Amino acid sequence: MRFDVVTLFPELFAPLLTTGITRRAYESGLVDVQLHNPRDFAQGNYRRVDDRPFGGGPGMVMMAEPLSKCLSSIQTARQSEVPVVLFSPVGQALNHAMVTRWAASQGAVLICGRYEGIDQRFIDTHVTEQISLGDFVLSGGEIAAMALLDAVARLQPGVLGDAQSHVQDSFNLALDGLLDCPHYTRPEHWEGQAVPEVLLGGHHLQIERWRRDQRLLLSQRLRPELIDQARLAGGLSQVDEEFLADYNGRLTDPL
Repeated sequence: MRFDVVTLFPELFAPLLTTGITRRAYESGLVDVQLHNPRDFAQGNYRRVDDRPFGGGPGMVMMAEPLSKCLSSIQTARQSEVPVVLFSPVGQALNHAMVTRWAASQGAVLICGRYEGIDQRFIDTHVTEQISLGDFVLSGGEIAAMALLDAVARLQPGVLGDAQSHVQDSFNLALDGLLDCPHYTRPEHWEGQAVPEVLLGGHHLQIERWRRDQRLLLSQRLRPELIDQARLAGGLSQVDEEFLADYNGRLTDPL
């Protein structure tokens, strides 16, 4: 799997690629990340990659030509055309299903925009998919690209210390798509708060049921649409439904 990242600030990616558990994916080559600066493909003494927008307005716009030449160089090196992804507010919000799809792919070219945006003609000609992190604006696409790379890397075999770690993550459709349950470690008592007693008893079936109930409870309270999705997918058992019915009944009981 190879991701080619087009960015004016390749130095921002150094911490991602060299620290933390996910560095195993990059160092081993499971996820090959190549960085490319479009400034290297710009003309003139100043290697200019941006200019003022036609029609006026604030800010600058990244020029199509340096980006196009950079992309052409990447495609020549890869000897094939791959998806070209632009991180943009108009894109589809990144979610676990998308991450899973990319984690099983051959990779892509990731375009990190800057300034007011990118010349639309480059987008219309070359970009095949746009991705957003949410309804807010970043200074550039680098943080979004790192989020995708990190999420993809941790799904690769052997990257996490425990192969089951990501299976129990929030939103994992391989399980049920619900939020994860709370977690606790030593000491048993901290600032007047105790670890739930069920986790200390060593009864594995009771522990699993408690964790399941907590996943249901958190999802119902914070992301009820995840409950609806799990129900439609057949991911809720009769015991799950009874627990939710009891919880919802207590919410509607008069004081």
